[in-house]
Amino acid sequence: MTLQQLRYAIEIANSGSMNEAAKRLFVSQPSLSNAIKELESELGITIFERTNRGISVSVEGIEFLGYARQIIEQAEIMENRYTGKKRSPVYFSVSTQHYAFVVDAFVKLMKLREISEYNLSLRETQTYEIIEDVRTLRSDLGILYINESNYKVMNKLFSDGNLKFTPLFNTNPHVYIRAGHPLATFELIRLEDILPYPYITFEQGDNHSLHFSEEMLSFTQIEKNIKVNDRATLTNLLMGTDCYTVGTGILASELNGEALITIPFESSEVFTVGWIAHKDRRPSEIASGYIEILNDIVARNYFDLNHFLL
Repeated sequence: MTLQQLRYAIEIANSGSMNEAAKRLFVSQPSLSNAIKELESELGITIFERTNRGISVSVEGIEFLGYARQIIEQAEIMENRYTGKKRSPVYFSVSTQHYAFVVDAFVKLMKLREISEYNLSLRETQTYEIIEDVRTLRSDLGILYINESNYKVMNKLFSDGNLKFTPLFNTNPHVYIRAGHPLATFELIRLEDILPYPYITFEQGDNHSLHFSEEMLSFTQIEKNIKVNDRATLTNLLMGTDCYTVGTGILASELNGEALITIPFESSEVFTVGWIAHKDRRPSEIASGYIEILNDIVARNYFDLNHFLL
């Protein structure tokens, strides 16, 4: 087993494709494939499962890659310390529900980090995909919420994927609307107040169970419902119409200005927003830095949220 083989395996996992990894590593695809086969043979494990649809990281591979990343990080620290050699590009990926504060933290990370070469990924996606991305090491962190309704299902998925959920904050549901909305002057919004207006929710694809719903409330009485796939579309609809959606109550004013506002919704249900990561994988330096920024953003917004907890 060599450091080069470890780097090869990590790059394949990062890119999700043998061909793409070969391009990034400037080696031929057959050479890369043979190197991985030799590594798997030496260790007696299957790191990547190969199918007609491509490759995926095996259960054994997930554990192996966790150790491999730690070894490579330590090796690069030693190389940099004693030879002055430039470190390899920094890789960091986040999969998340559609939270503006997550993007805000990503922007701050890029401003604070002095990294000459990096490969970062911020993936706003469906809830089930977030869990899969972290489980298969496509992403370092996943950001989502749990509550009393989905707790058992989500924790079963976390346990099966060897994932750990770390809370960021608790909140009651908040209604998101434009500043000029007819309900904008309300201090507290009730169900009967929002019934006349269209409710925007995020599409969950094949995994459309209520357990994976991104919005914190599901209303059976709602007659007007609009489904979207991305936050930009949702934001434009909110700013241009009397639609609403439901979320955490945290707004990234630096990104959205004052066009949107949030108002607490009358509810006793508490939601815990947090991040997931592999239990056996120590967060990288950049991942730890990103988590610190998230905690800082939450700390600056938490008093206002906590004020409305019932």
